[in-house]
Amino acid sequence: MLSIFSKINTYIYLLYSMSFNPFLNQITNRNFLSPVGFQFTLQKKPKIDFFCNSANIPGINLGVAMQPTPLKAIPVPGETLTYDDLTLNFMVDEDMENYLEVWNWLNQFGFPRDFGQYQQLLNEDENNTGKQTAISGMSDATLLIYNSNYIPNLKIEYKDLFPVSLSSIQFDTTSDDINYASAQVVFKYTIYDTIKLSV
Repeated sequence: MLSIFSKINTYIYLLYSMSFNPFLNQITNRNFLSPVGFQFTLQKKPKIDFFCNSANIPGINLGVAMQPTPLKAIPVPGETLTYDDLTLNFMVDEDMENYLEVWNWLNQFGFPRDFGQYQQLLNEDENNTGKQTAISGMSDATLLIYNSNYIPNLKIEYKDLFPVSLSSIQFDTTSDDINYASAQVVFKYTIYDTIKLSV
């Protein structure tokens, strides 16, 4: 009988030690995240991401509801998440293919000349997928985050992404050094997911 109680006490001690072990609550990988270890891929417009040199993981914000009380209103968690914009910076190639790909994409959505511009966008989707949908013209995208050994560690998947703004390109003959042109494009999307990859 004594041996059984001894085993029970040992088991309880182990459970207590594991639950209050401060080392179990610490970060296992002590390396810092490198901002240069990433790869962005845009499914429908691959030329845009070819010279991509900057991308972000957008912030998220949870709405707050205020619960009235006789003394003061108390904030309580809301039910709706809002996502910040996805911002992409890229170097512009000499033929401006990647810049014009975004420019044409925006013009197809906005069709400033005629409805045929948007129809062209629908036709491109139909040629690629065999159908037109309510979200025609949008594209999924992926941001791969690499660890310190340049092995993919985390994947960010953006759903139904589309551009809303494209920066201007400035030409300047007074500059002493050649600063090659770059541009910034801002995207909206429906949602993004984070997927931990096995390393």
